[in-house]
Amino acid sequence: MRDTQTRRPSPLAFAASALGLTFGAPAWADDAAERLTERLDPLESYQAAFEQQILDGSGERMQSARGEMWLSRPGMLRWEVEAPYSQTVVSDGDDVYLYDPDLEQVTVQEMDDRVTHTPALLLSGSVGELTENYEVFYEQDGGEDVFTLVPVSADTLFEELSMVFDGDTLSELWMMDSTGQQTSITFSNITSNGNIDRGMFDFEIPEGTDVIREKL
Repeated sequence: MRDTQTRRPSPLAFAASALGLTFGAPAWADDAAERLTERLDPLESYQAAFEQQILDGSGERMQSARGEMWLSRPGMLRWEVEAPYSQTVVSDGDDVYLYDPDLEQVTVQEMDDRVTHTPALLLSGSVGELTENYEVFYEQDGGEDVFTLVPVSADTLFEELSMVFDGDTLSELWMMDSTGQQTSITFSNITSNGNIDRGMFDFEIPEGTDVIREKL
């Protein structure tokens, strides 16, 4: 596990050097995309606990959260934040539900390109679309394999997304936005390609909850 106060995701060797990190030579984009495809193609489902931290541009922690997540291809996700507040995100492949029990409010949005380009839903989508929409770079860091994705289009929520694999297992996600703010997500208790009940991705709106439907 990395020190979240100092780790910076970047596909570029000079950026790594400036931070005092040692990486292997980056692979060319085509080779990196092929390597990433080999890792993600066999992944049909994924279940894990997670710890999430949001860092400002200087690496200082702003927020933290923990919870559990379940993912099944194609397009299905359940992301439950347990602390310090409760929040649930569910995608059934057609719609995405964001439920805040404290506010007694659920926001519903149809799946579209903007939504599916969020980091967690990227994993539930097509690997082919992933490698078409992002330039992929590959480096080794301390025995782990790091794939950094840089969006081809400007219409995304992040400037860089790094996927860290320990062997064949996805262990971390790192994101950086245009302001330099970073989000780190570290996974534990991981089960890849296990059986997940399809009902995990059905969301029933609780009675009395305000519903906001966002239009495309």
